Amino acid sequence: MAYLGEFISIGVAFSWTATALLSEFGSKRLGNLTLNVLRMALALLFSLVLFWVVTGSPLPGGATVEAYGWMLLSGLVGYVIGDFCLFQCYIIIGSRYGQLFMTLAPLAAAFMAWMTLDQQMSPMNILAMLVTLAGIGISVLGRGEHHRVSLKLPVSGVCYAIAAAVCQGVGLVLSKVGMDHYVPGAIPEWLVPFSANFIRCLAGIVGFSLLLYFREGFTPLRDALHDRKGMTVATATTIFGPFVGVGFSLMAVQYTSTGIASTLMALTPIIIILPSWWLFRQPITWKAVLGAVISVVGVSLFFLTE
Repeated sequence: MAYLGEFISIGVAFSWTATALLSEFGSKRLGNLTLNVLRMALALLFSLVLFWVVTGSPLPGGATVEAYGWMLLSGLVGYVIGDFCLFQCYIIIGSRYGQLFMTLAPLAAAFMAWMTLDQQMSPMNILAMLVTLAGIGISVLGRGEHHRVSLKLPVSGVCYAIAAAVCQGVGLVLSKVGMDHYVPGAIPEWLVPFSANFIRCLAGIVGFSLLLYFREGFTPLRDALHDRKGMTVATATTIFGPFVGVGFSLMAVQYTSTGIASTLMALTPIIIILPSWWLFRQPITWKAVLGAVISVVGVSLFFLTE
């Protein structure tokens, strides 16, 4: 089928949009930490079923001690710290602005790869970063008193959003290092990212459970298990996010180039504008739309120069 990879990539962008909207609702209903504990538990359960169906064993092989170490570290950075900050920013500034700041994630990944893996950054990469930052600035900066530039969003929400983007980018690089330590041919190649994500979720559920216990205790988690609407949202968030979203994002690059797939999957900040208005009555302004478009163009420049 022609353009199959492109259609899958667009579907992934919509999947990320659904994840962001559901996560905003779920975080406000269940709490940030409670929702993340449920997401990690459900992701582990879905992964075990997948491994059983594909390999006949609930635990796939192929991961060396080094792979476990890197993937657990990736889970700590990407899930525990990154998703905690991301869901907290959803509560404070909403999923629409949260996803806008997440366009910084691939740029953070590139910077981390440059620092640790000696991957070079071209002048076009730097230009792409500047364009992305300009788009974010147009969306979130306004004119304050006496014509000074001011931030239209709560500073705490912006800090959480930036931290989430950086952690996601750094976690991606750590995952790449970890997957390079898998034993070649031990499991199907397409299953390695799912196996790696399983290990990341192990770190995630331990980290989030400890945070929940020391901050709130397990009472909110027990209450959430009896909240039918909350559990439905948590399940949907898991399916659209770390399970189906990840799987189809990997499938997309099998049918089209990485640059095209990554660019199309980065459309989430634009797609989310209308449903955010419909669900949460967040106002739509021409500056917000223009900023989102410019940010996506910046990400496009970054990937299409590969």
